[in-house]
Amino acid sequence: MTHRFPVKEIALQSGLSTATVDRVLNNRAHVSPQTRRRVEDAIEELARQETQLSAKGRRFFIDIVVEAPSRFSREIQRASEAVLPLFRPAALRPRFTFAETMTENDCVTVLDRIRKRGSQGVCLKARDTERVRAAIDRLTAKNIPVVTVFTDIPDARRLAYAGLDNIKAGQTAAYLMLKLLKPTDTCVLTTLSQHAFQGEEDRFHAFRLELHRLRPDIELIDASGGGGLNPSTAQEVSAKLSWPAKIAGVYSMGGGNFAILNALKASGHTPDFFIAHDLDEDNLELLRKDVLTLVLHHDLRDDMRMAFRHILAFHGVGEPLNQTESDIQIVTPMNIPAGF
Repeated sequence: MTHRFPVKEIALQSGLSTATVDRVLNNRAHVSPQTRRRVEDAIEELARQETQLSAKGRRFFIDIVVEAPSRFSREIQRASEAVLPLFRPAALRPRFTFAETMTENDCVTVLDRIRKRGSQGVCLKARDTERVRAAIDRLTAKNIPVVTVFTDIPDARRLAYAGLDNIKAGQTAAYLMLKLLKPTDTCVLTTLSQHAFQGEEDRFHAFRLELHRLRPDIELIDASGGGGLNPSTAQEVSAKLSWPAKIAGVYSMGGGNFAILNALKASGHTPDFFIAHDLDEDNLELLRKDVLTLVLHHDLRDDMRMAFRHILAFHGVGEPLNQTESDIQIVTPMNIPAGF
């Protein structure tokens, strides 16, 4: 495996020992495919973060652990690396652990591994479960701060949350949908990737309460649980589409929108409007094709910058921050931000 970085730096980036990295680099026996992949990923990360290696300031390794579809994880990685120069002379070294599906046990194993090897902080997007909360508490007890990103776990001893105000997002979606619904409309489809993601759950409850407050006649068809992944999302939506009445609109809180649209089409449903979240590559394509009506967007770079600032402040670099959440931007096919 060709590379241009010292074994020690690859070991620090991958979270593996120098001996393990040396075995991988020299193609020795008894190396699992997962370990080889961690070394390959670490070398790729170092190549993208090469300017951070030469930074003269204090060095901070920050672990970013995310359960999300790969299209969203890629956006998180780009956003994280884009803001690194803002923190010079400090040298921030993010280490990424991404999975499209991460069971409770998987997540706990990753967090406990970080606790044992050490870290200056963790940015975490994970399900809100009892064992995950306990793992966060163990990290905090080890003086490793945890900032939840994009979906909160408020009952754990996390340092802060960085991301969208999900309650306001749900209320905003309800307000917009109420403006789009006709008096004769009776059904709306809602989807979350997982109800265990507290952020999406907040969106859902706020949306439902506001919609039912003003239009109690509207029936919500909830087709959640597909993880934002196209195959499983299609299955969840298709299972709910024996509904006889016209589905007037869709509020998708967790992605998989190509699958949602295909399942609707296959079932003979043609909603008049579709509200989604995040400017990932799928939603950008659907916006440009004028298939999505609007997207509720928040700047991931600002979110990751805020998460990093919380961690640095914990270590005495910069001032402590008040709890801050992202503003909602309403994006239509007519106002896609520059740079996307």
